[in-house]
Amino acid sequence: MSDAARAADAAPRPVTGPRVARLARQLETARDSAARDALTEAFWDEVTRTGTPLVEALDDASGHRAVTFLWRGHRATRQVLLMATGIGDRDRPADTLLHHLPGTDVWYLGYRLRADHRGSYRLVADISPGPAPADPALLQRRLVALTAHGVADPLNPRRLPVRRRGVESSVFALPEAPPQPWAGRRAGILHGAVERHTVTGRTPGEEREVWTYLPPEGAGDPVRGRPEPGPGPEPGPLPVLVLGDGGMWFGRLGFQDTLDALIADGALPPLAVLSPDAGDATTGQRDPGGREACAAFLADGLLPWARARWPLTADADRTAVAGQGLGGTTALYAALTRPERFGRALVQSPSPGPLPDGGDRPPGEGDLPPGGEDRTSAPVVHLALGLHDGDASVEYGEALVPALRARGHRVVRTVHNGGRDHACWQGLLADALVETFR
Repeated sequence: MSDAARAADAAPRPVTGPRVARLARQLETARDSAARDALTEAFWDEVTRTGTPLVEALDDASGHRAVTFLWRGHRATRQVLLMATGIGDRDRPADTLLHHLPGTDVWYLGYRLRADHRGSYRLVADISPGPAPADPALLQRRLVALTAHGVADPLNPRRLPVRRRGVESSVFALPEAPPQPWAGRRAGILHGAVERHTVTGRTPGEEREVWTYLPPEGAGDPVRGRPEPGPGPEPGPLPVLVLGDGGMWFGRLGFQDTLDALIADGALPPLAVLSPDAGDATTGQRDPGGREACAAFLADGLLPWARARWPLTADADRTAVAGQGLGGTTALYAALTRPERFGRALVQSPSPGPLPDGGDRPPGEGDLPPGGEDRTSAPVVHLALGLHDGDASVEYGEALVPALRARGHRVVRTVHNGGRDHACWQGLLADALVETFR
């Protein structure tokens, strides 16, 4: 199946799920309001037991599911908005307003999704006084304002932190979504050490906040500091991952738990992770000069700083740089311009970045940054693209593949049924690490 056909097959399509359709039929034939109330309560009791969203089989599409998002409203509820990564158009929020089942507190919105879909979402209820605006422009303005108040689905226990503290998204994964066996904190295994440091760059006055992860090798092990000379062989240097957006990965998502599980299972060797905060690692990504400064900091400031403190490898093939979205574009730039430092680039859902000539067309051979002319040292690129990353990002990611291969890079390309979403990225990053360092 071609990428275009795969994307068309995975495109969300509105549908009324079987359970909501059955409730609607039952309500139509109910003899009085008491019977309707009893049917509605029974529906919510069932939903509370099963959890949301409702995921149901479709008789005419075995490779897809009916996925119904629900909200229990009250008298003040005017409308309810779904904000789901990869579903709907951010510029047209009215398209993802939930429907109201008349005479009940049931608000619902269903989609036919391919059975390997994974994503995150939030919901928000509009309880403004008076009816919703009839004018499309005023409605758009109200819905855009509502998006700042989205919350996790109260009937879905699977949660994912977002950047704003105290706010979470809900996560759903359909039955055929790729497994994420290393996600979450696991009991009974050793845990690595996470710290925050202020790292001074080579430019005067340059300081950046960096999260570091050192593997669970035990107290007194060389990874905790330079060891005193002693009997026995000295342990080898650790592989290194430079990962953008440390505040999200370690401060919010707890990615150290995934690393601990990978190492405990032997899927990943003990390694060190250096993870600058997003405000530092992504500075100037829409400006070629700023992106160059970021790459210079990672390669010429951060790596030497860390190697002076811990026994880390200087082998480029055992040193990877990773990022997502614009951070992925920066990671790729760093690898292509510093192949002597980074032998691997792990890139998820890259965003279109600035081109040397200031254009915005998909990248070609002449659009890639300098570096990589020595084909014997061309970094390997692990490129993960989401079917719902957005048209510009999908076009950009697809164009990268032939351009990179023409430069002599080996490209390990994967396509997943999701969007620009940490719900997907955390599993994709773990898989790319296994492929890189196994």
